[in-house]
Amino acid sequence: MNTTRPRPRAILRIHFHPAQPTEELYGQLLTVVDGISSRVEPLPADWSAYVDFTGALTYWGRDVEGLVAVLRLRLLALHGVQCSAGAGPTRSIAAMAADATPPGAATVVRDDPYEIAAFLRTKPASALPGIGPKTARTLARYGITSVGDIADTQLPTLQSILGTTAARLARDRAHGIDERPVVPGAAPRTMSASRRFDRDELDPDQHHRAVLGLVQDLGGRLRNSGEITQALTLTVTYADGTQTTRSRSLTEPTAHTPALAAAARALLTGLGLQRARVRTLAVRAERLLPAEDTVHQLTLDAHDDKLRRLETALDKAATRYGPSVAGAASTFPRAG
Repeated sequence: MNTTRPRPRAILRIHFHPAQPTEELYGQLLTVVDGISSRVEPLPADWSAYVDFTGALTYWGRDVEGLVAVLRLRLLALHGVQCSAGAGPTRSIAAMAADATPPGAATVVRDDPYEIAAFLRTKPASALPGIGPKTARTLARYGITSVGDIADTQLPTLQSILGTTAARLARDRAHGIDERPVVPGAAPRTMSASRRFDRDELDPDQHHRAVLGLVQDLGGRLRNSGEITQALTLTVTYADGTQTTRSRSLTEPTAHTPALAAAARALLTGLGLQRARVRTLAVRAERLLPAEDTVHQLTLDAHDDKLRRLETALDKAATRYGPSVAGAASTFPRAG
């Protein structure tokens, strides 16, 4: 029987901090990283990347600290760019380590059970990837305020708060378990929907109806594909062909139509289009993630539960009879 211990994983999350960020520079920085390890997953939305160092450690004959130091030195020498980096045996730990590290420094968590526990347990619950502010507040009402508390909570109890899948995911990550690989070259996906008016539209109510219809379309497509979005971008094209674009990060990644509608409505209202002749409206969901990458707690808000049940019913109807049967996004009451 082969009892050889599997080679420890070493995953890096690196954030770049350029003085003048450009797409060209981001590509150049990724080229430097690729010179150390070819297993690089770009995350251009926040100027970062995941890097799998597992094979590169053997190739370069260095430990994680040494290889991170080489990479940071190359980025600084070739492009004058500081970085912050976190490394660990999983994506979650690497991300948490990077978030806790200032520019010009690195935090390394070795693949050792005691070191992993020491790093994770004292962190606030909101530091765990997938636990957003709203979920953290819900957990806090039950006295669960740290990652260590999540790890110590019995799974059935956690499931009653977060739901079956979300609870297991949160508890695994609180124990340092996260098998997600680094996917080379997989840039974040986007998803968009647009509406071109038959004639240039002056009516603000028509603008709002159109945007809400686009959001309903996006929400349904996101849920059908098992994805969530971290941000929305609204682009308005006017009668003369000029455009205005505004973006908004969401409080928590979601595919829930009322939450998307609230964000899109805020974007549209902020533009003040009362006298604008609008030709086309487009909404883009950005920085998409698999739905399993976030945690949505079982809400104590009966109104929110009702909206989610309605949403599920409309999705099923649209799948069976076609999208028109589901009606407009105005079916949903205005969110908070």
